[in-house]
Amino acid sequence: MSSVNDFSGTYTIDPSHSEIEFVARHAMISKVRGSFDSFEGTATTGPNLEDAKIELSIDVNSIDTRNKDRDGHLLGEDFFDAEKYPKITFVSTSVTAKDDSTLSVTGDLTVKGETNPVTVEFDFGGDATDPWGNLRVGFEGKTEINRRDFGLTWQTKLDNGGALVSEKIGLHFDISATKNA
Repeated sequence: MSSVNDFSGTYTIDPSHSEIEFVARHAMISKVRGSFDSFEGTATTGPNLEDAKIELSIDVNSIDTRNKDRDGHLLGEDFFDAEKYPKITFVSTSVTAKDDSTLSVTGDLTVKGETNPVTVEFDFGGDATDPWGNLRVGFEGKTEINRRDFGLTWQTKLDNGGALVSEKIGLHFDISATKNA
């Protein structure tokens, strides 16, 4: 199998074969999952990850939690305020190989006008040439953020003293990208 250090060039995320998902605890007893269905991004690197750079832009209005009322609430001023802040962005500041199959990517995540550093550990899924002759690479990564760090502070307290929405939000990335010609 190839190593994460074996690639160079510019790769474009294939959104039709990639997923960006999140999970939050609801009422502290269950989990609510959602995704963003519209996003774009690129990764550029020289040999051995020299000058590696990853950029990602997510359309907030593409949020999907399988519940239109909840999606509407998340898009409103209580949460993302999508009319004022229509994009979530990520720009890497460091891309390093932990080993042949793991990347550590640190960068600036901007949500609702608030920017904070985030590190995502990515497992390399491999590479393949697809039926159309494109070199395709796959990565799966996850991390956890505190939504309050990004201005997502809305909350309702429950009778038992708990909160309706957890502060910690899990992020999961399943990425397929093709090398640009």
